[in-house]
Amino acid sequence: MCTSFRGCTVKEAHEDDLIAELKPALLPRLYGSSGCETWSVRFSPDGSYFAWSMGYGIVKLLPWPLTCKDSAEAGCSEEKTLNCGQMVWALAFGPCRSIRMDVLHQNARDHELLLATGLNNGAIQVWVVSTGNLRFTLTGHEAPVRDLVFTPNGSLTLASASRDKTLRIWNLAKKGSSPHVLRGPNYWVFRCSVSPDSSAIASVCNLDSKVYLWSLRSYTFMRHLTYDHERTMASCDFSQDGALLAVASYHSTTGWWLDLWDPYTADILTRVEDCEVCAYRSDNLLTSLSFSPVSLQLAFKDYRALQIWDVERDKLVTNTDHSRAGGVCCAFHPHGGVIATGCRDGQVKFWRVPQLVSSLRHLCRVALRFSISTYQVEALPLPKKILEYLTYRDIPKQKIIYCKEHCS
Repeated sequence: MCTSFRGCTVKEAHEDDLIAELKPALLPRLYGSSGCETWSVRFSPDGSYFAWSMGYGIVKLLPWPLTCKDSAEAGCSEEKTLNCGQMVWALAFGPCRSIRMDVLHQNARDHELLLATGLNNGAIQVWVVSTGNLRFTLTGHEAPVRDLVFTPNGSLTLASASRDKTLRIWNLAKKGSSPHVLRGPNYWVFRCSVSPDSSAIASVCNLDSKVYLWSLRSYTFMRHLTYDHERTMASCDFSQDGALLAVASYHSTTGWWLDLWDPYTADILTRVEDCEVCAYRSDNLLTSLSFSPVSLQLAFKDYRALQIWDVERDKLVTNTDHSRAGGVCCAFHPHGGVIATGCRDGQVKFWRVPQLVSSLRHLCRVALRFSISTYQVEALPLPKKILEYLTYRDIPKQKIIYCKEHCS
């Protein structure tokens, strides 16, 4: 059954774990041509909206869940079309606050919900979600804005990553204030991620075999996470407690890697890698990853498949979408249960995520690690096995997830 929206079609699917699809009204003019890609998908912090960069400078704001049967119905009045005038590379809802941060920033609830869009010309447009009106435009980047993220502490602090080789930190609560500019990389900054306690930001560049960690308290460089061989960096994301940093990278001839780092000690804790059979394909570049906001599940997307790895149980819980549709991004719903993926042809797919109950010991670990560093944990007078668990040193050191039949 298909459900119509202005400029898109919602298709309810029953095969595998596919829940629904969004198909753009403007199809690619030519296979492989640029402009139609869905480079970013995002759910709002409360899960009530979904934002979709559907190509050709258009962003759709849709109420979630997708319930409207006909775009002409009055019930679909919440759907909004934002004409950005430029290719949209990045989306971010804000203010974005965690449950813990709500206690510290009660006034954050007074902020209206905003959507920031990062454009090809370096501008950042900030829209009011309730009305679909453009509030203001931020200028300063000299090249496309590839990633955007609001800090999760409830403030209106926005981080932007750009091909102009800089990160910029904007305080949207102070009108006209200049951003803090973080310089250092000699390559395009592709992705950034803010730690759950809003104390640090990690960034990766396209041809730089290092991860950059910056302080959001002093706006200074802290440390590198360094690889020993050349690779293209694709994405990074912090776990829900900030004790893990996942980094995706690839090489055009040797495959891809997904590494879990300890951001405090700069140690690689485990590595997931492409198998030898798949490594020499041209369609297996790892493009996106995302930690679940409610569990220790890590989703990663390449051009062939969406996979979700339950790190706590050390097993795949989702391995689907081998349609070669060219997936380029993914995003979890903030309450779990659903993940959205965006494709090169402008489509969006929504997948069911297994609802697994975290163990009590893991919940205790998350509560502890949210507030203290690895060094502080290691100083506690606890048995070695408990310390290894609290610092994630009990994770298997290396694993290969793909098997031969997935490469056929």
